Amino acid sequence: MGDARSAVDEGIRKLRDFFMRQQHQDGSWHFCFENGVTMDAYVMILFRILDIQNEELIRRLHDRILAEQQPEGCWRWYRDEQEGNLSVSIDAYYALLYSGYSEPTDESMERARHYIQLQGGPGKSTSILTKAILAATGQRKWPASISFIPLEIILFPAYMPINLYEFSGYSRIHLIPMLIMADRNFSISTDKAPNISDLFDSRYDDDEPQHKEHREITENIRIGLSRLLGTPRYIHEAALNKAEQFMLNRIESDGTLYSYASSTILMVFALLALGYDKQHPLILKAVQGLTEMQYRFGDKATIQNSPSTIWDTALISYALQESGVVGDHETVQRSAAYLLSRQQDKAADWSVHNPDTVPGGWGFSETNTLNPDVDDTTAALRAIHSLSRTDPKYRDSSTRGLNWVMSMQNKDGGWPAFEKNTNKKMLTWLAIDGAKSAAIDPSGADLTGRTLEYLGNCCGLDMRHDFIKRGVNWLISHQEKDGSWYGRWGICYIYGTWAALTGLEAARLPADHAAIQKGAEWLLQIQNSDGGWGESCTSDRVMQYMPLGESTPSQTAWALDALIAVQPQPSAAVNRGIYKLVELLQNDDWPTAYPTGAGLPGNFYSHYHSYRYIWPLLTLSHYKKKWVGSE
Repeated sequence: MGDARSAVDEGIRKLRDFFMRQQHQDGSWHFCFENGVTMDAYVMILFRILDIQNEELIRRLHDRILAEQQPEGCWRWYRDEQEGNLSVSIDAYYALLYSGYSEPTDESMERARHYIQLQGGPGKSTSILTKAILAATGQRKWPASISFIPLEIILFPAYMPINLYEFSGYSRIHLIPMLIMADRNFSISTDKAPNISDLFDSRYDDDEPQHKEHREITENIRIGLSRLLGTPRYIHEAALNKAEQFMLNRIESDGTLYSYASSTILMVFALLALGYDKQHPLILKAVQGLTEMQYRFGDKATIQNSPSTIWDTALISYALQESGVVGDHETVQRSAAYLLSRQQDKAADWSVHNPDTVPGGWGFSETNTLNPDVDDTTAALRAIHSLSRTDPKYRDSSTRGLNWVMSMQNKDGGWPAFEKNTNKKMLTWLAIDGAKSAAIDPSGADLTGRTLEYLGNCCGLDMRHDFIKRGVNWLISHQEKDGSWYGRWGICYIYGTWAALTGLEAARLPADHAAIQKGAEWLLQIQNSDGGWGESCTSDRVMQYMPLGESTPSQTAWALDALIAVQPQPSAAVNRGIYKLVELLQNDDWPTAYPTGAGLPGNFYSHYHSYRYIWPLLTLSHYKKKWVGSE
């Protein structure tokens, strides 16, 4: 234990000092939320179409995209993505040519074109965003998966099986601008637009065949249309106006739509489809918001889809406090004040399924004032917990946040991310790749586990309370046969299992319960020979655990933190893991930069630049508090 103790102490000291140096004056932390090259590509295309004169940013984005190209000519979401990623490669190739800084005859572009053609071209792309951008810029027709949905769906009453608020908030905010464009059969181009017609292969038609479930959706839409009152023209105009207002009412102060780069890009195209001038103040403000989403490293830049400032700040502040930094320390005080200023007070879309609840959640990004989520809220509540015991203003904030989190519990006992009881299976039948994950917002093992962990460890609530017991039962009933749990917002089974085990332990489920024992055994079974843990992003595509073959800092920390929570004594496996975790802190190689954040299976992954530091600090601190500190 002696060697482990010194290694743990040294690791904690270095991480604590690192975070204290990195804190901004306002109390926040800013780390890059890196999401591949797709947003970089779309922003470059949009800026060229709008004739935005920001050559420095466009060149930085161009150079970053080009640097990410693989020898085979493709681009990937993650290092071990077999055969590359066709959709990302199309996005990158198209944007590089649109930028004007790459030419079709460049060797890199020839390799990219060869790869795309070899994979079947854009007709084989699965990403709905890739299809939408190509359609919006005149390179293809609007895909049937979008154009078959009438804009009038926005008028469907709440009692209809399909209506706008049965979709998740994330899908809704992207779907509306796409429906506007498809409705108008919109496309826009420029004199300098590249011609990528040679990429298309007539043998591949991506208009999906109608399956049985798709026909059921179509019938429900037909019934909905029949119940709308008025002439078809009147109804259509009403739908168009409502769709426009839907976007305008959800623009944040920085000009972005719902604080996402992806939906903001689609919104700008939709505004153009509605006849807005390229120089309209709303469009210029959106461009400014997108520009401010950049993160620079060296001579390159990337566009973050939604900067993770609140999430990172909450996690870091809590991890520092777990490591021994006291609540009245200046670092904690400043971060808590920052978080307090970002607590939301608007009854926005989340209240449609959760009326009569006082607002009190937190969002992911600094400018997010409309879209709180359960995970960010419990993260912020952990960070202000120690202050809430002595300071009335934090006590009031904590109470509002706690009440909001409790009110978000789904009917099935679990917790969603953004909106409660939006789990209508029918919407997953839409012929859109990823609809199963994006169209709805069901209970998740990671959200439920993390919520129970907060409620148990910070609020003292356990299974004597019925709503906690229902959450525990949901987790137990959703455990995989091998003992793991699937995590929606992290990669993937390690993430879900960590969240579930720490949540069950905090809810006071007995340590010898079969669910806890099986979960811990599964984590031990998948431990790498070097003592760490690592899982491939492929797991969430094939829906089973896929080893990465290397150990990553965040996944090693998650696995260890779960084992620390449920084991009475440090095992040899845990101690080996601790040594590996401390070793990983010194590394700066590809496993430390591997994306362990999930967005949309197969089509969106995130590398949180903060994760390689946050989760190791939390895990080392928990190891010390439970076992070293008690010696």
